[in-house]
Amino acid sequence: MNAKFDSGVTTRPVAPPVTRPVSHPVSHPVSRPVTRATFDEVLVPTYAPAAMVPVRASGLDLWDQDGKHYLDFTAGIAVTSLGHAHPVLVEALTRQINTLWHLGNGYTNEPVLRLATALTEATFAERAFFCNSGAEANEAALKLARKYAHTKFGAHKSRIISCLSSFHGRTLFTVSVGGQPKYTEGFEPLPQEINHIPYNDIDAAMAAITDDVAAVIVEPIQGEGGVIPGHAAYLQALRRRCDETGALLVFDEVQSGMGRTGTLYAYMQLGVIPDILTSAKALGNGYPIGAMLTTTAIAEHFGVGSHGTTYGGNPLAATVALNVVETINTPAFLARVNEASVKLMANLSKLGDDYPQLFGKVRGMGLLIGLPMADAFKGRAKDFTKAAEGLGLMLLIAGPDVVRLAPALIVSDAQIEEADRIMRAAADQLIAGEAAHVAQTPAAV
Repeated sequence: MNAKFDSGVTTRPVAPPVTRPVSHPVSHPVSRPVTRATFDEVLVPTYAPAAMVPVRASGLDLWDQDGKHYLDFTAGIAVTSLGHAHPVLVEALTRQINTLWHLGNGYTNEPVLRLATALTEATFAERAFFCNSGAEANEAALKLARKYAHTKFGAHKSRIISCLSSFHGRTLFTVSVGGQPKYTEGFEPLPQEINHIPYNDIDAAMAAITDDVAAVIVEPIQGEGGVIPGHAAYLQALRRRCDETGALLVFDEVQSGMGRTGTLYAYMQLGVIPDILTSAKALGNGYPIGAMLTTTAIAEHFGVGSHGTTYGGNPLAATVALNVVETINTPAFLARVNEASVKLMANLSKLGDDYPQLFGKVRGMGLLIGLPMADAFKGRAKDFTKAAEGLGLMLLIAGPDVVRLAPALIVSDAQIEEADRIMRAAADQLIAGEAAHVAQTPAAV
């Protein structure tokens, strides 16, 4: 399993250009050797990636530049829900690559029409708008909500209500709507008429959602905020209050959508139908695409020219997404997601019981799961995921205090057991390291 994989990277020197002298061969850009250090040399430092560089993957198996094998329980942050290099998607994308790549938005195309039809048939929605990411989908949803409110009620109805600890994207508008100040610091002045309320607090929602509110945006399960499921009663109360005040209810299902919670979209198991729903991440299984879904009555407020995007509904992206939807949205596939969820949650619950000094109570929906760190290890979720990575298991965090698991939805029972074994070894390693640190710390006088 740890056999070295050929990365396919070779050095092919080319003759130096005659226009300038060089003292060494120049590699062809496509095959130029690169390492993790190259990131620090050429990329804007908005991320702090791991020391290893993945080069090849299949399903949940991944190999780095040194040929080391990893079990991927991140799915690219809940994106590759059908695993890496899924054969159905590879075949579909290859076929489309050889057919039609891109058209300007003065034309439509067959793949996007089929995708829109599939999504509207599978959900409450009657209309779809396609873009490239979750942030863009949320930007479109919020713009549409304000346009709808201004047209129907007047310019005074413009306020947007969101939740503390929420995350809705990185554009200036969506990051302002997200309820995490650390992401907006230094980018002021921020868009106005945005207020944040505590998640799962019905009383706070009732007080905040008044007649001047255009939209309430909420995640059915907060992902970046700590993997916190929304209470059905809370989400249903938001629906009622929006109906009373004429506000639109927007469900951000960028992370929870496409089968991640055991239904195609989480709203389907919560007794709530939103006015607008946003989807991305797993919709393209790694090929960039986002979608905003809504009703005809709301969609008509986005007239020709009022919103758009160059690549939205691209034939390549739409082809991949259509095959993702058709693969995931079957009773058998979703039943297996729920079965895998039960097994993984049971293992994590037992892990917490066996290591109470390290972990709290597991929580989540479907295969979007959070394992909080115990009080003694608050702020050290990253330390645990680094230990697990060193042992061959890729995990996520959801803030400094929560380990997040979001494996591909095709995860097998054997892979669930392997993850459990590695997590236990990582727990032992972290506890031993802490004990050694304490032993080396001089006692206070």
